Amino acid sequence: MRSLTGAIQYVWRKMDPVLLGLILAATGYGVVLVASATNYTGSSRNVIVQAAAAVLGIFAYAFFSVVDVEHFSEKWKWFLAFNIGFILLLMTPLGMEENGNRSWLYTRGMPTSIQPAEIVKLTFTVLLAKQMAWFRENRKMRGLDSLLWPAAHAGFMFALIFVVSSDVGSGMVYLVIYVGMAFAAGLPWYWFAIGTGVLGIGITALVVLDKVPTYMMERFIVIFDHSYSPQGVGWQQTRGLMALGSGGIFGQGLFNGIQTQSLDPSSLPERETDFIFCVAGEELGLIGCLAIILLETLIIYRCFQTARIARSSMESLVCVGFATMLMFQTIENIGMCLFVMPVIGLTLPFFSYGGSSIVTLFAAMGIVSGIRKRILPEWLRN
Repeated sequence: MRSLTGAIQYVWRKMDPVLLGLILAATGYGVVLVASATNYTGSSRNVIVQAAAAVLGIFAYAFFSVVDVEHFSEKWKWFLAFNIGFILLLMTPLGMEENGNRSWLYTRGMPTSIQPAEIVKLTFTVLLAKQMAWFRENRKMRGLDSLLWPAAHAGFMFALIFVVSSDVGSGMVYLVIYVGMAFAAGLPWYWFAIGTGVLGIGITALVVLDKVPTYMMERFIVIFDHSYSPQGVGWQQTRGLMALGSGGIFGQGLFNGIQTQSLDPSSLPERETDFIFCVAGEELGLIGCLAIILLETLIIYRCFQTARIARSSMESLVCVGFATMLMFQTIENIGMCLFVMPVIGLTLPFFSYGGSSIVTLFAAMGIVSGIRKRILPEWLRN
């Protein structure tokens, strides 16, 4: 009994309780929203899965708080092989297609499906941070190789995910993580300017040559013209915006949203995943939405704050990578609900339904927690 108590106390000392409190508050709020969003089905399965994932997430948070990410990264060849192999599993009979994307692993007997691209974000971010830290310390991020090798790493993962699963949204997260970390690592600004220019020219060329799939073009067209295909490509966001607007300041009441609780197939779509923010807006109003934004902001800020005081370049970049991931997904998801960003299938961190996502997010925050607890004393940092 004493050894168990001692182990718990040891793990607790390695954890950041403030960050844990923030993510538990966000996840708890998310479980309530998922319960309301799925109430119309008469089944509590999603709520049970989400709550179970949160419990597993707490253990993941504790475990990764103890793990030294610097030591963890020394096995980078194994983890690179894991990243590639786990994504390639989607091409086996275990791969399951949904909404046009082959992004999940599932077989009979599994309690829920697994999304490899979510889990691989962890090891990808750590490996990319190790790679960039090496260039930062040995090349000062000035040589062309400082740009090309990390960019090739991120680009390869994006291409792999896109080719295997057709999931552009998940792949984009990897590219954005790279951009955020490259900026923090000190990559010269002119490379960003050149990259933006090349990207703009490339996209323009693809559009002019009619090489962009119609469904992708329409997702962007509808952002600038909300009257374009309101019953087609714009239908999801039109319903989401209606739900948000109908909530007012205080909302229609939890479990009382007109669209959220409707059985009509033409009501709010994907309400427990992509459009969970709209559920909050309809049932809890502006106050409920601001609470979500506040919690997400505080979690992201805690990650950036830890990056600032981390003991090494690599650990600092890991924190920046996870903060960038959270920031991009939050902005994209809320922007999608507000009809100012395209629908690319990214969920709202800690709030949207998804067991793989919740466990991965807790693990990522556990890594940040461990980094914070291993910072150098101030007199050594100065």
